[in-house]
Amino acid sequence: MTARLFRRLFASLLVVWAVASATFFLASLAPGDLATKLADPRIPPAARERLREHYGLHRPLGQRYLAWLSGVVTGNLGDSFLYRRPVTQVLAQALPNTALLASVGLGLELVLGVVLGLVQVRRPHGFWDRVLSAFSLIAYAVPTFLVAAGLLWLFAYRWPVFPASHMTGLTAPADFWTTLADRARHLALPAITVGVTGCGAVARYLRGALLDEQAQAYILGALARGASRRRVLLLHALPNAALPLLTVLGLSLPFLVSGTLVIEVLFSWPGMGQVFYSAVTARDIPLIQAATILVTAAVVAGNWLADAAYALADPRIRR
Repeated sequence: MTARLFRRLFASLLVVWAVASATFFLASLAPGDLATKLADPRIPPAARERLREHYGLHRPLGQRYLAWLSGVVTGNLGDSFLYRRPVTQVLAQALPNTALLASVGLGLELVLGVVLGLVQVRRPHGFWDRVLSAFSLIAYAVPTFLVAAGLLWLFAYRWPVFPASHMTGLTAPADFWTTLADRARHLALPAITVGVTGCGAVARYLRGALLDEQAQAYILGALARGASRRRVLLLHALPNAALPLLTVLGLSLPFLVSGTLVIEVLFSWPGMGQVFYSAVTARDIPLIQAATILVTAAVVAGNWLADAAYALADPRIRR
């Protein structure tokens, strides 16, 4: 099993290299460059040429690729055209904000999904099962921007309970607890958006898995020995039905890194989604390449960690 995981790790590194290289060549071969974007009739051609030399755009494509690849290996991802700072500093500033939003949103998504699935499976095909099944399908199908817009209209404009945008208020809080409360109020709406749009899939999957587990012999044996249905559901069926949620958590790692572009843009949340959106609109190639590498690494790491966690939790996989 260990050898298999290390083979997957090596293959994952190859995937990261391939995606990063493809991103570099696609961005480099696109028409125009930074000097063209910043072209101004008042800027002399010599100044534009110096700009190209400063960013290495005057060199052949092969030399630029080797220089870029060596920089990636050593941790030098270049300077951002848009922010006029090293790319690593831009990402290091945005990544914790995205991780905060994504972790709270994913936690809310799992809690809501598990609660909905448990309520539905208590009385399958009953009234609440039908109502919550319809809610789960709607939550899964409704676009994220529509949920965000509805929450903004309800709780930021119709009933101004939460702030509509940004991560902090205009005035600096006085102490730690005031800062924490202010951050929580700004985090509420985007986190609820993440939780509501994702809980439907978790609830639907958990409901089906629990129904399958309840038909197993060990569940019927526990009921025959006199265990209550609630105890059997929570202590016997739920742990086995929830095992594949490890895969869901592993595949959520890219979301912790990349964030949700729509949510971060709508709520002006200063995270990775906002940075990536700004980089694309400004054609900030070093920042686009670095963000792509980070997201790709998160995707393959999430898959690898999901496999490892599933193997640790289920002895049948190890065998």
